[in-house]
Amino acid sequence: QVSLVESGGGSVQAGGSLRLSCAASRYTPCMGWFRQAPGKERERVAIIDPYGSTTYADSVKGRFTISKDNAKNSLFLQMNSLKPEDTAMYFCAASDAIWCDFRYWGQGTQVTVPS
Repeated sequence: QVSLVESGGGSVQAGGSLRLSCAASRYTPCMGWFRQAPGKERERVAIIDPYGSTTYADSVKGRFTISKDNAKNSLFLQMNSLKPEDTAMYFCAASDAIWCDFRYWGQGTQVTVPS
């Protein structure tokens, strides 16, 4: 089992920045960020695989950066140039499998970008 605790959410004006953090109770090879807005499906935002390769949703490419500190079992999401459509609950997820089947989830942190 893995415990994931997100932090860093909040309300920020359009064009602003936020940095989300996720503290994991132990190392997992694959981690990622997902988000879900009210009335919408959960969306994969960014993942980082065991080899350090990253993938992003098209909607956040060039604005968001995912990073991982394996020594501290921590995951980060730097979000720049935020838009109202980025408003959602953001979840940290982790996988023990190298093919990234996310089985562990945090409680989420709210990000709000008023329009």
